[in-house]
Amino acid sequence: MKNHMAQKIALTGLMAALSYVVFTFLQIKIFLPGGDATSIHLGNAVCVLGALLLGGVYGGIGGAIGMTIGDLLDPVYVVYAPKTFILKLCIGLITGLIAHRIGKISEETDHKRVLLWSSLAAAGGLLFNVIFDPLAGYFYKLLILGKPAAEITLVWNVASTSINAVISLIVSVAVYMALRPAMKKTGLLNDMIGKKRLV
Repeated sequence: MKNHMAQKIALTGLMAALSYVVFTFLQIKIFLPGGDATSIHLGNAVCVLGALLLGGVYGGIGGAIGMTIGDLLDPVYVVYAPKTFILKLCIGLITGLIAHRIGKISEETDHKRVLLWSSLAAAGGLLFNVIFDPLAGYFYKLLILGKPAAEITLVWNVASTSINAVISLIVSVAVYMALRPAMKKTGLLNDMIGKKRLV
C-alpha cells in the first residue's frame, strides 16, 4: 500500500512538473490591452492526461499545481494563480469522474469504447474550462482587480480557451491511447486508479 501511494504521489509530481514545463515554455503568449495576456498552450492537455492516467483527484492536483506555479513565476499571470488552481483542479475532477466512474475506462477492454469514453471525459473537463475560465477571468478582473479592460479581454480569452480545448483534447487522448497498452500490460494503469477508482 505504501509503495502504491508513493508511486501515485511521484506520478502526480511528474504531471505537475510536466504541466509547468508545457505551460511555461511551450506557450504562445498574446498580449492584450491593459497589460494583460492570454496564451495558446498545452497545460490543460497534461491536466486531462493526468486525470485519465491517475484518476481525477491526483491528475487534477498535478495539473493544478504545475500551472499555478507557472502563473506564480510569470509577472503577467501571477494575480490569476488562485483562479488557475481551482479551475485546473476542476478539469481533472470532471475528466476523472466521466472517465473512471461513468465510463470505467480502467476496466474496459474494448479499444473503441476506451477511445470514446476518454474523448468524452476530456471533452467534459475541457468544456467546463471553456465556459468557466473566461467567465471567472472576467469577474476576477472586473470585481477583484478592478481592470476596466475586462470586456475587451473576455473575447480574446474565449477564443484562446476554445483553441486550447480542441488542441488539448486531441493531444491528451492520443497520448493516453498510446500509453495505455504498455501501462495495462505492466499493471501500472490499474495500480494508479485502484479498485476504488477515485473520480
